[in-house]
Amino acid sequence: MPLRYYQQEASDSVWAYISKFIEPCLIEAATGAGKSHIIADLARRIREKSNKNILCLAPSKELVEQNREKYLTTGQPASIFSASAGKKCLKHPVVFGTPGTVQNSISRFGDDFAAIIIDEAHGITPTIKFICERIKKLNPKVRIIGMTATPYRTFEGYIYRMDEKGNPAEVCKDPFFTKKVYSIKAQRLIDEGYLTPFVIGDINCQEYDSSGLEPNVKNTTEVIDKAFVGHGRKTARIVQDVVEQSKDRKGVMFFAATVQHAYEIYSSLPKNLSAMVTKDTKNRKDIVKEFKQQKIKYLVNVNVFTTGFDAPHVDVIALLRFTDSVGLLQQILGRGSRLS
Repeated sequence: MPLRYYQQEASDSVWAYISKFIEPCLIEAATGAGKSHIIADLARRIREKSNKNILCLAPSKELVEQNREKYLTTGQPASIFSASAGKKCLKHPVVFGTPGTVQNSISRFGDDFAAIIIDEAHGITPTIKFICERIKKLNPKVRIIGMTATPYRTFEGYIYRMDEKGNPAEVCKDPFFTKKVYSIKAQRLIDEGYLTPFVIGDINCQEYDSSGLEPNVKNTTEVIDKAFVGHGRKTARIVQDVVEQSKDRKGVMFFAATVQHAYEIYSSLPKNLSAMVTKDTKNRKDIVKEFKQQKIKYLVNVNVFTTGFDAPHVDVIALLRFTDSVGLLQQILGRGSRLS
């Protein structure tokens, strides 16, 4: 598949950087910009140049599978190494995996890896750092490339040391990436017709009272539940309002505050058109498939589909939770930004 002009520019920017430097670099690309196509192009280019293996990490099996599907459009095969996806294969030189599974089998990853590409790189974890350090010990020249729509973390600032112009990041606390080499913002993609503009819906009913939640701290589940759970009639009215405003829409995603809150939301939705997903949902893959096939219209979730979930038909985001994280808010809104 041919790249859009900015995807090609992003790939070229990384290529120019890693041709000269070995320090980790980063691409900032808004949700819906097509990071998976950039990953595919970079994996192909690095593989052809180095004749070595490429490891592509993503935080969920859905994102691993989506990224691999895009890579297959290059005409080359690729393996999946993810327990949650049901496969742990290293047959092909380009491997798409989840960090936990890779860490648990790190001895199978030798010195034949030329690059590690990290999707949703704002979620850099000790597990990912361990993988990078282990492979880097075996191959000190391994290139590490990150991709994210939100290159910052709450309380820590930017995850890179300098921007694409070489200017130091204003706020950064021990950033993992040395340089951001390319940036494509959501507003630019909206202006150029690559993303859909947002319309903020009117709220036609009483809202939740979240004044008891403390900003800039990690509120306990009990405190969050007090704000959102146990308000059956209020929740029912809010859900009814969303359903009414979405009657001519195709796909509606509800973002709940807690698992108990998600059950309250789900109980007010038409059962034949609705589903709920939490981190413990066993048949998540089947639910996602039905939602993408538009057999289900309403999908309720709790911290599952905030990143890396690609369903272009989604045209309503019902945000029934609290967040003071700019990055998380952008990630959630991005679920409805793709053109369909």
